[in-house]
Amino acid sequence: MTLHVQHHISDELLLDYATGNLAEGWSIAVATHLALCPSCRNRLSFMEHTGGQLLEATEVTAEETPASDSWSSMKAKLNSQGTSRLAAAKPVATPTDLPVLPEPLRSYLGGDVEALKWKALGRGAYHIPIKTRDTESQVRLLKIPAGKPVPEHSHGGRELTLVLKGAFTDGATVFKRGDIEEADETLTHQPVATPDEDCICLAVTDAPLKFKSLLVRLVQPVLGI
Repeated sequence: MTLHVQHHISDELLLDYATGNLAEGWSIAVATHLALCPSCRNRLSFMEHTGGQLLEATEVTAEETPASDSWSSMKAKLNSQGTSRLAAAKPVATPTDLPVLPEPLRSYLGGDVEALKWKALGRGAYHIPIKTRDTESQVRLLKIPAGKPVPEHSHGGRELTLVLKGAFTDGATVFKRGDIEEADETLTHQPVATPDEDCICLAVTDAPLKFKSLLVRLVQPVLGI
């Protein structure tokens, strides 16, 4: 089995993670993606290395020129270095007996998927809320039945969805194990689990979803989604 991640974390989100400016909920999603994605681990390493160089340069020139915005400086540095060092890592063979849930996510849940106690969401879907100290976001594990859609919805804020098992389609785009989808207020969509197996995802949001279905909106406060 070869894991080839195609959909990666944005530069802005990865930079926030690298600089320690990301809240716990979002950090869980990023760290779990990094556990599955050699390419983004390379990007993170390069950002940390480049950030160290920028800090040294800032200390040297602080009295001569005002410090620039950190992200603007980082992008300029990345562009000056070219993209060769950020090339995607080659796909790696993944043994089929590896846990579905990599660390650190597995520790948050107390075990791998076979040991979990799922809570019903209706229509064959299940979830497990994940407790954190983060008051800015909600984190949950989702299990969507094979071939079934998530109710159509938009967003009141940002949503990260990381595939851990199976796959889902969103329009013409397919998200498989290790892939992460970032959504915001501009996106209305209805992801659908592929028909071969149930799709297990990690989802992080900072605002309730905006469902089109009146029935789903009525039960939404009870389900906490």
